[in-house]
Amino acid sequence: MAMLNRVHLNGLRAVETVARLGSLAAAAAELNVSVSAVSQQVKRTESQLGQALFERTPGGLVPTEFGTAFTARLSTGFRELAQAVALADEASECTLVVSVAPAFASKWLLPRLSRHFSRHPKVLLRIDASARIADLDHSDIDIAIRLGDGKWAGGRAELLLAQEVFPVCAPSIAARLRSIEDLSQTCAITDERAMFSWDGWFEAAGVEPVTFQKGARFTDPMLCLESAIAGHGVMLAWQLLTADALADGRLVAPFGVRAQSGLGYWLVTSPTKSESRKVRDFKAWVREEIEATMAQFRALDSAA
Repeated sequence: MAMLNRVHLNGLRAVETVARLGSLAAAAAELNVSVSAVSQQVKRTESQLGQALFERTPGGLVPTEFGTAFTARLSTGFRELAQAVALADEASECTLVVSVAPAFASKWLLPRLSRHFSRHPKVLLRIDASARIADLDHSDIDIAIRLGDGKWAGGRAELLLAQEVFPVCAPSIAARLRSIEDLSQTCAITDERAMFSWDGWFEAAGVEPVTFQKGARFTDPMLCLESAIAGHGVMLAWQLLTADALADGRLVAPFGVRAQSGLGYWLVTSPTKSESRKVRDFKAWVREEIEATMAQFRALDSAA
């Protein structure tokens, strides 16, 4: 392999192209350079190799005996390189990179991914679990799912689900909550990074805010959720964070009142890139799963 260090790759490409196409002009057109540039690359490569690759004749360049054997090997090598690059392109085409916040990924997306695998078995999903706003124009991320107001510079946003907030707690605590005023006897589990507050929910419920007992505080909504499931108090939560825990009875929404937070989940894509089939398929699948989740909420409302 060390011998390759003395020969420039561009020169080898020029030699192989001239030999394959039969002229400097044809090679220059394929390589999108000038005829003189191709000629110089050929001469430089011959000098680096210490061997003549072509005879200069009135009819043009004709491969020498050595040049014929040499360029045949070059053609084989460049075909292998092209196939290697094609493999990378194919892998890229079959990989869908989705950027989502960790809480969304863990509590809602992950339990449902097997259905995407079954529907699109040739698509490999790579989940970028990060709360940062990705640069969709200058990264390998195909689509992001973000919670916010839908206004992100450098992103084309489509509303997936308006966020509604409501209290949740373990069944043992819910059994003691006969009215909203009873919340004053419970501990509030607080997400210190939440973009909403209890005031909006109390307003939607049509009651004056109550003062909670002091409870645990976290900087991660997943920890808040686990604390609520463990029976540590009441959490102000939202649909996609709590859907599965409500469905299987680990949590209860005791009052049946949900308030709009003014935020939502959004599908965000690059405004400058055309959407691929894998992105369109993923968006359709996510919307179906969201509808199934909301059907669960409607069933819980009916049961209540």
